[in-house]
Amino acid sequence: MVIYSVALLLIFMYALAQLNLLFNYLNSRKKDSKCAQFNFSNPDEIPLVTIQLPVYNELYVMDRLLENIALLEYPPGKLEIQVLDDSTDESFATTAIHIEKLKATGLDIKHITRADRSGFKAGALKEGLKVAKGEFIAIFDADFLPQKNWLYLTVPYFKNEEIGVVQTRWGHINKNYSLLTKVQAFALDAHFTLEQVGRNSKGHFINFNGTAGVWRKECIYDAGNWEGDTLTEDLDLSYRAQLKDWKFKYLENVETPAELPVVISAARSQQFRWNKGGAENFQKMSRRVLASNNVSKKTKIHSLLHLLNSTMFLNIFLVALLSIPMLYIKNEYTHLKVYFFVMSFFVTSTLIFFICYWYTFKNIYGGGLKQFIKYIGMFFIFFTVAMGFSLHNTIAVIEGHIGKKSEFVRTPKFNISTIKDKWKGNKYLKKKVSVNVIFEGILMLYFAFGMYSAFIVGDQGGDFGLFPFHLMLFIGFGFVFFKSLTSKV
Repeated sequence: MVIYSVALLLIFMYALAQLNLLFNYLNSRKKDSKCAQFNFSNPDEIPLVTIQLPVYNELYVMDRLLENIALLEYPPGKLEIQVLDDSTDESFATTAIHIEKLKATGLDIKHITRADRSGFKAGALKEGLKVAKGEFIAIFDADFLPQKNWLYLTVPYFKNEEIGVVQTRWGHINKNYSLLTKVQAFALDAHFTLEQVGRNSKGHFINFNGTAGVWRKECIYDAGNWEGDTLTEDLDLSYRAQLKDWKFKYLENVETPAELPVVISAARSQQFRWNKGGAENFQKMSRRVLASNNVSKKTKIHSLLHLLNSTMFLNIFLVALLSIPMLYIKNEYTHLKVYFFVMSFFVTSTLIFFICYWYTFKNIYGGGLKQFIKYIGMFFIFFTVAMGFSLHNTIAVIEGHIGKKSEFVRTPKFNISTIKDKWKGNKYLKKKVSVNVIFEGILMLYFAFGMYSAFIVGDQGGDFGLFPFHLMLFIGFGFVFFKSLTSKV
């Protein structure tokens, strides 16, 4: 009962923080933020920029990436492109050929390789930085497709010498491919609107999202350079930079399209890395944040909750797992019924999330009754699938907190943008089913038992207060279980 209550209270605290971010987000939209910018009509104010493309075995998307980057508009002589290639398969040779063709057009592009993958992505970025000519470093993962004028929309903000990073909002080229991609887009949209704007508008710490942003090279070095001791090197460096008083500029209105994972095994590997990395960074950075004398108390609170983002999955999983025993305890020990008002915290938290996500959804897709009805369905689908991922993500979080190290597992890319495109046959997909999938199947049956229990507990004809919760958990774990099995064929 104590563990259940503490987990519910932590979820409620996180929901209150999200509500505060919503107020910040709405207030920021009323303000006209004017910032100093480079005057690009003056050639002397146009800085040298290096674009870094960290890649590893990206056979299906490398040509698309290179062709897109070659279209970026920027003055000749002011742009350098580094392809930081750690590939070990045939994509290495085809990439080298493509780079030579681009060089022949006059593009300043270099193919940078390493003898080993030490430090993984962080190591590759650090290696490229040693020889980068640019004062500013733009970074794109292999599945991102920036617009032609992207550099003109981002680089000018570095006129303000306090700004160390300019980050843009992710878009989704294949959002409508499947239910899985719609759920991922829904979650990412909330992060890239409510959370990033809500924090940035009040000067709270935000994170560079690993791609689709620009760093000031001086900021990277001042913060201690890239480090590969966590799975989310972007979050790590972001916090070290902001603790050094560097400012981050978030551009909600600049969208950088990217491809979402279309197979659940790819989404699982991405989720595992993000959630474990978040826990690792809590262990690494939380004490530094609390000990900092130049960080306000409110920023410290938001920073700790930010670093604990992924740990919310642990709390959700605990609440879910214990909810069935709690159902029996509630109906066997009637003198404890008053105590169970604590359950209302979950309903209140869900309502807060519902309100917060509606505003971000409305901002991107528009309002009106039709969109609101669509949103209601999408919100509960998202909540259901997110709970289905809770075991998988809980394992990642626990590993992160206890310091268990694991390899940086890249997310397989597919070059899929329409429903007609196919993913089967992708050589990077793992064929082995994780043992965790078996436990997800067992949990599906466990929550079916929870629904059955609603009919038989107590002596008043059952207790259906938790039935909707158990139904969502049954569907969520069932979705993840069956999708994980079918993604192996």
